[in-house]
Amino acid sequence: MARPATRPHPDPGLQPERTTMAWTRTLMAFVVVSAVFLRWLPHHGPFVLVLFGGSVLTAGAIYLSQRPRYARSSRGIAQDESAPEVGAVIATSTAVVALGALGVWVVLVLV
Repeated sequence: MARPATRPHPDPGLQPERTTMAWTRTLMAFVVVSAVFLRWLPHHGPFVLVLFGGSVLTAGAIYLSQRPRYARSSRGIAQDESAPEVGAVIATSTAVVALGALGVWVVLVLV
């Protein structure tokens, strides 16, 4: 006998869904940036592959953490004890700053 579908919390439009969509947009931004880095390869040399790798790794980490993050957030809403994902935000912010700084360095110094 099939189990009935249960929703993790009573309102499907609450925070977990909006948070998941925001992280998905961030993931897509990293994918687009990695494509831009690949376009730089002929002009700026092989160091650009470091930028590409960092961007792809960050996007992969976001992708792999989506399901557990949604489950934690959904459980938190159902139990009225949700905690922010501070570590994920700090890691993503660090990746953005590092990739941006290295990108500027590649364009200004390695020309």
